[in-house]
Amino acid sequence: MARTTEFKEGKATVKIIYRTHKVLQDGSHPFWLRITKDRKSKFVATGLSLHPKYWNSKYTGYKEAIRRSYTEELRNDLITELENWEKKYSQAASTLSMADEQHDAKAVANKAVESRKQIRSISLLAYIDEITSTMVIARQNGNSTIYRDLRNQLTDFIDGVYKKEDLAISEVTVRLCNQLEAFFRQRGNSDTTLSNRFRTLRAVINKAIAEGVAKPEHYPFARSAADKHKFSIGKFDTSTQKRAISRDDIRKIENFTPIGLYSADDFKGKRNAIAIAKIKNLAETERLSLSKHVFLFSFYCGGINFVDLSKLRWHNISTDAEGYTRLIYIRQKTGGKFTIRLIQSAVALINDYRQSTYVSPDSYVFPILSIGQHKTETQINNRLHKVLGQVNKDLKVLGKRVGIETPLTTYVARHSFATTLRQKGTSTAVISQAMGHKTEAVTAIYLDSFASEAIDSAYEALL
Repeated sequence: MARTTEFKEGKATVKIIYRTHKVLQDGSHPFWLRITKDRKSKFVATGLSLHPKYWNSKYTGYKEAIRRSYTEELRNDLITELENWEKKYSQAASTLSMADEQHDAKAVANKAVESRKQIRSISLLAYIDEITSTMVIARQNGNSTIYRDLRNQLTDFIDGVYKKEDLAISEVTVRLCNQLEAFFRQRGNSDTTLSNRFRTLRAVINKAIAEGVAKPEHYPFARSAADKHKFSIGKFDTSTQKRAISRDDIRKIENFTPIGLYSADDFKGKRNAIAIAKIKNLAETERLSLSKHVFLFSFYCGGINFVDLSKLRWHNISTDAEGYTRLIYIRQKTGGKFTIRLIQSAVALINDYRQSTYVSPDSYVFPILSIGQHKTETQINNRLHKVLGQVNKDLKVLGKRVGIETPLTTYVARHSFATTLRQKGTSTAVISQAMGHKTEAVTAIYLDSFASEAIDSAYEALL
């Protein structure tokens, strides 16, 4: 009921605060939103955080306090997200105050959530954009790429099948999932790809239900075998194909000499056909050489993944007290620290790049990223996504040329590393038999807990 004109209901104050007393796993502090009304406060978690080295405590406003040493793009995104949180709850406070209805800080929070649900529940792609944006700010770049890829595929699907720019989350039904499966299959996607994309879509819907954006009764996915009328993600065949190759096959790659196979005949009718063929051959040779070296270096160095390999700088390479060359790096995904004594084959491989890529210790070892061109996280991620696709494509060409039946990818190098050591009798406590995401962290712990001599001798088994 509205209050009498004898008393005007006050407006709650809304403020973003940086909670330094709470420390997250990565060492950062979270941002919370504080709603204060009648000297009582309610706190709302934003899910956003910042490492204290980027926070200047002498300022009271978060826009000024976030140091400019924080990557500009990430700084701008963080400020924008915080502004959106502040604006949303301030509008809710204003709405309740203007209505002159008695309320407290909790009522303001409920009002803001109510408005949020109304806005987001009508848009699937926009909701995925919000999830992706939050992941980028949280530096969950791998996950954000997966959601962004799904978003791009859904955009094409919605435009082609429904002739719309977006759909309501409530329109994600069993029928839509069946249509989407047919759409993916027409594009030649494998069961593994379909499984990954539908699991991502399911995660989006689960999150929407958890936040009250979608209704659980509209859930389209089967939770068990009994849900025969629902869309089953378990029907996709994701059984693992043979991913490891033998040490003899590795030697075929080592002995492979990349060359381009174009000739002037391939460009008949075009002016300068010979020159075009030479340019094409040079480009193909360079691509095949890079793919070969990426694969072999990963194999030589504990199955180092493509992202970590691409980000290696010359300061990650050092000489220890015994005169051995060592690779020291921190795995981006798990945060585990690796120190690897490089076998001679790995040393020779990177030395071939020293003349062309070394400018300073901060220069990248491999010619994939450039300090001058790839400065922001977005630029780096886009570049890595593009090059990885090309490397895996070229690895398949390489594999066919040397007579390897297993389709080669950078991931095959990881499995081949593990399999080779296991076949040589290396303890599973030194190198994990499985190389999935969960076991990568376990492997890192094992590597850290063993004497370096044991690890060093294990790598010798690769020779």
